[in-house]
Amino acid sequence: MPNNSARFPRIEAPLPHRRDYAHVAHDISRPDEYAWLRADNWQEVFTAPEKLDPEIRRHLDAENAYQKLLMSDTAELQSVLYLEMKGRIKEDDSSVPMKDGLYAYGTSYVTGGQHPRYFRVARDGSDPTVLIDGDAEAEGHAYFRIGSVDHSSDHQRLLWGYDDKGSEFYTLKVRGIAGARDLDDLIENTGGSGEWDASNTGFFYTRLDENHRPSQIFHHRLGTAQSEDRLIYEEQDPGFFMDVGGTRLGDWIMISIGDHETSEYRLIPANVPFAAPKVVKPREVGIQYDLEEGGDIFFILTNSGGAKDFRIMTAPASDPREENWTELVGHEPGRLILSIIGFRDWLVRLERKDGLPRLVVRERSTGSEHIVAFDEEAYSLGLSGSYEYDTDVIRFSYSSMTTPAQVFDYDMRTRERELLKTQEVPSGHDASNYVTRRIMAPAHDGEQVPVSLLYRKDTPLDGSAPCLLYGYGSYGITIPASFNTNCLSLVDRGFVYAIAHIRGGKDKGYAWYEEGKREKKENTFHDFISAAHHLVAKGFTSPDRIVAQGGSAGGMLMGAVANMAPEAFAGIIAEVPFVDVLTTMLDATLPLTPPEWPEWGNPIASFDDYQTIAAYSPYDKVKAQAYPPILAVAGLTDPRVTYWEPAKWVARLRELKTDDNPVLFKINMDAGHAGASGRFSRLEEIAFTYAFALKVVGNA
Repeated sequence: MPNNSARFPRIEAPLPHRRDYAHVAHDISRPDEYAWLRADNWQEVFTAPEKLDPEIRRHLDAENAYQKLLMSDTAELQSVLYLEMKGRIKEDDSSVPMKDGLYAYGTSYVTGGQHPRYFRVARDGSDPTVLIDGDAEAEGHAYFRIGSVDHSSDHQRLLWGYDDKGSEFYTLKVRGIAGARDLDDLIENTGGSGEWDASNTGFFYTRLDENHRPSQIFHHRLGTAQSEDRLIYEEQDPGFFMDVGGTRLGDWIMISIGDHETSEYRLIPANVPFAAPKVVKPREVGIQYDLEEGGDIFFILTNSGGAKDFRIMTAPASDPREENWTELVGHEPGRLILSIIGFRDWLVRLERKDGLPRLVVRERSTGSEHIVAFDEEAYSLGLSGSYEYDTDVIRFSYSSMTTPAQVFDYDMRTRERELLKTQEVPSGHDASNYVTRRIMAPAHDGEQVPVSLLYRKDTPLDGSAPCLLYGYGSYGITIPASFNTNCLSLVDRGFVYAIAHIRGGKDKGYAWYEEGKREKKENTFHDFISAAHHLVAKGFTSPDRIVAQGGSAGGMLMGAVANMAPEAFAGIIAEVPFVDVLTTMLDATLPLTPPEWPEWGNPIASFDDYQTIAAYSPYDKVKAQAYPPILAVAGLTDPRVTYWEPAKWVARLRELKTDDNPVLFKINMDAGHAGASGRFSRLEEIAFTYAFALKVVGNA
């Protein structure tokens, strides 16, 4: 175990006092002397942070003071890193406007601006009209984030949302485009988005309950108070997420309900807003499906019928119940269909095969298909779609770890692609100076774990290079091998930047996800450790040069590998880390606990699930051993990973560990899960974590 404590000043760390407390479940008692760090009024704190218990606040302030002292010698480095990363951003950047009828809509930034502006132009070009100025709206707020911005089909109004606490309770407003003025309509405690009805005189939205769960769908009529809104649907099961959306043709309102393994859709004709929502296919555990418009039919992406990597069905829009489903694109093991989008003449699907994404375009009239192909060894592909249904043009984005993001319009009929925009790096970027690779790391059970790499051509591959190894590995989320200007600040200082595509994601198909969840969760951790060992074996780095990084469920990964293989890492960065897994999954009152049971297991109902989670839950598995330097980062108003999880974890680490390496805890008292809301404020946070990485490997 490398001892990096000499790189930090010797200052006594805050250690909260212990209070006798134990969690009891299945006749098992687990001591938790730091449980008092959870505020009894946590729901209130989400929306009113000033209501936090003063004793808890004093401890969190002490943590911030401690980490600031330990990192004080990196202040200049942080400033340099920040300026480097800021210099790679085109400050007055603008998206390519997307066409919709007479207009095209886009976002832009002004030089020095933290928040986006939303604008529109005439379809064929004109001076932009600013619809929402994010910087102006954010004035006076320590935190401000805009949710969705949705224009009405008659282009007269905008429905937009904002969160000014970081708690993800969004307020919705309606803005008249002609006068650039918000109407009196004010809708609070929403999920941040809504869907206009066919008349554009009202909209549907999701309301969050006090536990931050999307439990109700309401319809709001313009010019009325929120108290007069009509309840359209109420979900009784707290284990399901819920959202409301529509179709580009504007003919249907779709209520989507689901957890991590089961889904259900309910439909309302957009011109009959108070009609009872009709179920397409009743929820069935383990069966997922998504609806996509197709005019007089729906396209249905589903895993029904044993289609683990999904297949595509069709059904008449007039009666899309399951008995009317007909297969259009069959299941092909190893080809994971990620998403679909329908047009009058086309169906486009984004799929992953052999670990790489690709676009497949299908002509509806003939059934003929062609692939939009790319050549790099590892890359990222995004399907932007279109506002319009009757079009031959689709938009997509492409990048790799060396290639800046490119935006294309693709004509599906002529098969011609038009490059609309290439990401600018004002400070300069020469892709020929860098190497991107994908290697395969042998796992503990013989599986091959993909690892994407980025490094400079002149980086020595003799084990002397430092490495930042990033991982996530949950919910089926795939971390793309995309262009990231921020990590160049490490790569240009000799780092190998690596992404471990571990089980729990869908990088190698849906089975890759299933092999990293519930009773197989520990595969995720073993895969990450195997990736670290393989990077060492191949000369990319050494154990005392690897810094591990992950956030949220990836922060849980960091806690687990810290317990399992602390000797494999020089340092660990755990951002908003989900480390108190067992306690959280035993608390059905927390915002995400019931919806998360399909991912982790339900330790309340199942003793087997209890034992599975207890075997790896990072907070519960901290033990008397040496740990590398650890940095935990969190936000006070985070409803996803509550602040007390990392606070308790840090306290227990300091109590039990046997070395002198420091454990730092930085908590943003004005933000939630996503960290700082402004684009430059976020860079300051990244500069801090990168300074920590450089410090622990001796490159600061």
